[in-house]
Amino acid sequence: MTCWSCSTNIEYLADDMTDTMEIDTMEIDLTRSILSLGDSYTIGQSVCDTCRFPEQLKRALGNVTDYTIDLNVIAQTGWTTSDLINAIDNQTLESDYDLVTLLIGVNNQFQNVPFSIYESEFPELVQTAITAANGNKDRIIIVSIPDYAYTVFGQNFGNPEETSQEIDMYNAFAENYALQEAITFVNITDITRLGLEQPSLVASDGLHPSELAYSKFVERLLPFAIQKLQ
Repeated sequence: MTCWSCSTNIEYLADDMTDTMEIDTMEIDLTRSILSLGDSYTIGQSVCDTCRFPEQLKRALGNVTDYTIDLNVIAQTGWTTSDLINAIDNQTLESDYDLVTLLIGVNNQFQNVPFSIYESEFPELVQTAITAANGNKDRIIIVSIPDYAYTVFGQNFGNPEETSQEIDMYNAFAENYALQEAITFVNITDITRLGLEQPSLVASDGLHPSELAYSKFVERLLPFAIQKLQ
C-alpha cells in the first residue's frame, strides 16, 4: 500500500529543512566602517594611538554592539580646512563608510586664516563626508571644536577671552550649517572648558585633550554612533 500523502509530507519537510539550512549558513555582515576626518584633535596629539577619540569610539562600539569596526583616520596636527581638503584630494577616498566624523577648524582660528575661508571650505568638507558615506547625511557626525583657551598653553598665548569668542564663532557656523542640512552636531566644547579646573582633562603638552577628555567626548558621541550604524 502506497501512502501518497506521507510521501508529499516528507518532501515538504525536506524542503523546509533545506531552506532552514540555507538561512543558517548565510553570513550576516557585522562589519561597520568609520572614517574620522580632522586635525590634532582627531589624530590625538600627545596621547597614545588608542587614546584618541576615534579609537575610543571604535572600542566602545565593539563593547556595546556585535559589530566589528574598521576605522580610517585622515587627520594631522596643524591641519586647516584647506590642508584637510588637499589631503583628501591626494588619495582615493572610499564612498561606502557607515559613519563619518568631522572635527576641523581650530587651526584656521589659530593661524589667523580669514574666517571666510572656513565659511566656504567647511561646507565643502561636509559634502565630502556625505559622499564618503554613500551620499547618506544621516551617517555624519560633526563634532564641535575644543577650546584651547582653557589650557596652560592657551592662558599664555594671545588673549584667552578672544580665543574663546573666536572658537564660539567657528562652532556657531558649524552648528548652524549642520542644523540647516539636518546633520547631527555634537557639542564637546564645554568639556574642554573645564581644563583649568580639571587638569586631568588636558594632555601632558598642556594644550591638547587628554585620554580622559576624549573618553568624555565618546560618551556623547556613542548614542548617535550606535543609532547610525544600525
